[in-house]
Amino acid sequence: MTQDVEMKDHTAPSNSVSSSAPSTLHQLKEIASLIETGTHTKEVRRIVRAIRLTMALRRKLKVQVLSGFLDFVLLPGSEAHSRLSAYLPKVALGLPKRLEEDEHDMEVDTATSTDEARVKHLVPELEIYCYLLVLLFLIDQKKYNEAKACSSASIARIKNLNRRTVDVLASKLYLYYSYSYELTGDLAEIRGNLLGLHRIATLRHDELGQETLLNLLLRNYLHYNLYDQAEKLRSKAPRFEAHSNQQFCRYLFYLGKIRAIQLEYTDAKDNLLQAARKAPVAARGFRIQCNKWAILVRLLLGEIPERTVFMQKGMEKALRPYFELTNAVRVGDLELFRSVAEEFADTFSTDRVHNLIVRLRHNVIRTGLRNISISYSRISVADVASKLRLDSTNPVADAESIVAKAIHDGAIDATLDHTNGWMVSKETGDIYSTIEPQIAFNSRITFCLNMHNEAVRALRYPPNTQKEKESAEKRRERQQQEQELAKHIAEEEDDDDF
Repeated sequence: MTQDVEMKDHTAPSNSVSSSAPSTLHQLKEIASLIETGTHTKEVRRIVRAIRLTMALRRKLKVQVLSGFLDFVLLPGSEAHSRLSAYLPKVALGLPKRLEEDEHDMEVDTATSTDEARVKHLVPELEIYCYLLVLLFLIDQKKYNEAKACSSASIARIKNLNRRTVDVLASKLYLYYSYSYELTGDLAEIRGNLLGLHRIATLRHDELGQETLLNLLLRNYLHYNLYDQAEKLRSKAPRFEAHSNQQFCRYLFYLGKIRAIQLEYTDAKDNLLQAARKAPVAARGFRIQCNKWAILVRLLLGEIPERTVFMQKGMEKALRPYFELTNAVRVGDLELFRSVAEEFADTFSTDRVHNLIVRLRHNVIRTGLRNISISYSRISVADVASKLRLDSTNPVADAESIVAKAIHDGAIDATLDHTNGWMVSKETGDIYSTIEPQIAFNSRITFCLNMHNEAVRALRYPPNTQKEKESAEKRRERQQQEQELAKHIAEEEDDDDF
């Protein structure tokens, strides 16, 4: 008897814990009700919250859960239900007995209330949400061909919907539509569709859709190295305030890449650093890519990134090739630079920065020449060629032309004696006697002011629709009370006159 009592005491807490944790299907039903509420009240923030909750459940999506959710939201036998069910594997369609029993224990409504809920949930937003769930499941299961078909069907459905509450869901479907085609290597096929969708979003004043589609088009062009077309599209696209921080970070990253290829290194550096700084902490892969490009752009500008850039948490291994490259540029050793470029050639080719690496050779030579001019007050051009380790047929003549161009560009403060074949360095002056410190402080102040202004513009508040309804009712009550008060005061004044 005592053993039985002890066993009951031990098993009771485990049952309570399992029942207290809601299942994935139950959580999806709550998200569906949240989307429905946001649709009826026209509160987009509720739909944004629903998508955020969905991304947290992404790894828990199973065939049985999706099938049960489709049966709950869509009418069985309808066109949308049949189409979406066809994308799911045929083996496990329908809920297992155990899952049905768990859901039966959690659900309080009867069969009639379920039927009423089905009829109640027939809103376009929920249909689009079902497309999003199935598409996420197919991509995670690496069924890319089915994902392409599902995403294409969802895009065809979205074109017929002009509702502001669909815009948030549509922007997510645009993203995975392009991603599914990118995974199969068919990204060029949808470029015309993306341009058409961007035109539709512009006509419908869907600014979030415009942001997403513009970034997808830029990514499409940059994927095939079409930088000129990407810049033409970006320059002619309508401009407006950013609605999504993630999309704004992507836009800055693509703009920084375009600027870097077009030799506009100062603007590219600002855009890339801003994208890395604004990116969420969880987006480590995106921040790594931003830092890779920012490091190369800073090297091309003649700057040496700090060691802390390469020691960021979770980025040490990915940034190791760029650390070795930076060390070679800092030293000005052309032979070391060549060996690093050959050692990590596969990495640089995968990151698609090989053309920037080729440009860095000139910076390595200039850095080495600057170090030589600082170390020697006078040195022969032949010794300059040997120290720079120039691998050419006539290194002395090449070294002389390099020194002459560096002096002309102001990279070094020296003179070239062609008669004796010498490079004579001038004495270094006091930098604080120039305006360079003032320029540095001005750039820092400008950076702080821009960050403050962006933070102020990024402040958001929930829509004030409910308060406006309440204020209208209160306004009537206040006007009625004021009329009664004015009448009462007038009667008192009449009494005082008597």
